[in-house]
This record gives sequence, structure tokens and C-alpha cells, in this order.
Amino acid sequence: MSQILAIVAMNLRNLPARASASWVAVLGFAGVVLVLIAVLAMAEGFGKTLEGVGADDVAIVLRGGSGDEMSSSLMPDAVNVVINAPGVLSEGGQPFVAAELFVTLDLPKRSSGTFANVPFRGTNELGPKLRSKFQIASGRMFTPGRDEVIVGLGAARTFLGLELGGKLKTGTATWEIVGIFSDGGSVMESEIWTDARVLQGAYNRGSTFQSVRVKLASAGDFATFRDSLTTDKRVNVSARTERAFMAAQSETLSTVIRTAGFAIGFLMGVGAVFGALNTMYSAVSSRAREIATLQALGFGTAPILISVLTEALLLALAGGVLGGVVAFAAFNGFEASTLNYQSFTQVSFAFAVTPALMGSGIVYALALGLIGGLLPAIRAVRLPIVDGLRAI
Repeated sequence: MSQILAIVAMNLRNLPARASASWVAVLGFAGVVLVLIAVLAMAEGFGKTLEGVGADDVAIVLRGGSGDEMSSSLMPDAVNVVINAPGVLSEGGQPFVAAELFVTLDLPKRSSGTFANVPFRGTNELGPKLRSKFQIASGRMFTPGRDEVIVGLGAARTFLGLELGGKLKTGTATWEIVGIFSDGGSVMESEIWTDARVLQGAYNRGSTFQSVRVKLASAGDFATFRDSLTTDKRVNVSARTERAFMAAQSETLSTVIRTAGFAIGFLMGVGAVFGALNTMYSAVSSRAREIATLQALGFGTAPILISVLTEALLLALAGGVLGGVVAFAAFNGFEASTLNYQSFTQVSFAFAVTPALMGSGIVYALALGLIGGLLPAIRAVRLPIVDGLRAI
């Protein structure tokens, strides 16, 4: 151990003499970690946005076989069955239920001017109460029966023409934007809301809905609620908790992003390993006489091997920390929007650089450093003492 500490300390003191090569390795590791964390932070932020509204005591009912609201359709008799199902919370004799309609608008983005789909939701006065973090950020709530809408913060930031007090022409109506709302950073902030009955008329949807959102008396009542609906011969519906539904909505895109992130990280990691190999081979070559002298003085091969690996790991650690810090500073909270493949609408979200992601990036850098330092370390201990002492 004393030999290991002595050689490692000597290597660290000599690092300034190899500053250029060392910085190349550090920046290579930092670049890998930066890109990897940035891509995974996108998936993390997207997942948090969709799962941020998840609750276990709120259920979402769709037509049987439908995986999302766009492909679902419910008639009024099915809605009535849901309202009267066991487990539904009632306040003052009124079931805590919101039958909702879901359509899309095509609006231009602020950043590029290109058009993208924006979710347009019809709900009732209980809709906001079924979202625990909902609040009006500015303006007021829409008035039932009027051509009025409220816009989520994410949608207002992402798309043109959604300013408070503005007009929105779509369907057969011109809607007045009377409020901007927030919902704790959830996917709901990417939507536009209005009264469901008014939206039905504007889009010629008759009396149909696409989903029913239900507040349960407790999370433990979900199984009873679900089973009563799935065994009722009058309806063909499926029910999931809001948490499970939102997690399923984010699964496809999150998987795609993470797969791409790991693929990019692997390819860049290969380049970083070659950079580390080059740096460490250069370090070993420049220290040939030093290593041979240590061996001649009785230092074992293990301390020399460990010292070379330690240097490579320290460079990787420095690169990992640097890449993580830059990724946090540049991307944490960075706002973006992307397509939700389940509903084919734009979802506004913020990148989330979490401590877990930064830790994973640093561990990945250390793994690359270990791989990049192993072969040079083996070469160092196998170098003949006579050849090393003759090196210039």
C-alpha cells in the first residue's frame, strides 16, 4: 500500500508535464457524459411531465380496447353507467365525475413557425378539481356554455396565438382566451380547455365523449370500481388509475429516447476509450525510464499497474464531473416540446437532469477510464527493465 500511495502521488505531481494529453482525455470523457445525460434528461423530463398528474384515487375510463383518448368514444348511456358505479366519490349528492372530449388543433410553434397538433380538451366544472395541482395562473376560468378557453402554460409558451385575451379560430367557433392555467408541470399544461358541451357542438360530435375521469372515494376502491364496469354487460369499457394511464402514455417515447441515448453514448464512449488509450500509452512511454527505475528499486508490478489505472480513473472522474456539471447548467429545466406517439399531439416539457442521471454519467466515465487505462497499465508492468533504463 505504501508503494501504491508513493507512485500515485508521484504520478499526480507529474500531471502538469502531460497537461495537453490529459486535457484531451478529460474533455473526451466530458463530451460523452454531456451528450448521454442530455439525451436521457429529455426522456426523464418527458416521463415526469406525463406521470406528474398520476394519482391512484383517480380513474380514467375509455372504450374497451382503446389505449388512448383519441381512439376512444363513449355514448351518454355508458357515461351514466360510470357515474353510478360503486366507489365513485360524491360531494353534496353530485358524483365527482368529468366526461371529457379530446380533439386536436393545428397551430404554429413560436420557435420555428412549423405547425403541430395541440390537444384541445372539453371538460366540465369538475375537470379542474380532478387535477390536484390545477390553478389559474392568470385571467379566469372559462364560463360553461360560452366560446371561451383556458390555455396551459406549456402550450402558451410553445405556440403562437395563445396569449391571454386573444382569439382562437377553430371548428365552427371563435374562442376567447380568458385564462392561463398551470398544473404542476404536468402534461395538462400542453393543452387547451373549454366546456365539453360547447366543444361537442363546435366539432359536430353530437353527445359523445372520449373519456370519463372519476374521483374515487379512496385508492382502495379502484378494483371494485373497475370490476363493476368490466363485468357490466351494458357497456364495453376499460378503466385504469390515472397513474397507470399516464405511465403507459409515456412508455413508447421514453423507450425510444433512452435507446437512442444509450446508442449514442456507446458510440461516443468507444471514441473516448481510444482517446484514453492514446493518452495513457503516451504517458507510459514518457515514463518508461521512471517505471524501470522503480522496478529496479524493488517496487512491485501491482503498485505500478494500479498507479496507471488510478491516473486513468482520475482523468475519467474529472471528465465525468465536468460533463455532468455542464449538462446540469445547460439542460436542466430547458423547455422543449415533442410528439407524443400515443395521441400524436405536441407535449411541452422541461429537461430533467437528476442526481441519478449525473451519477450514472460519472460511473459510465469511470468504466470507460478503466477500459482505456487497462492495456497501457499492462504494458507498463511488462516493459523490460533494461529497455526502460535505456529509453530517452
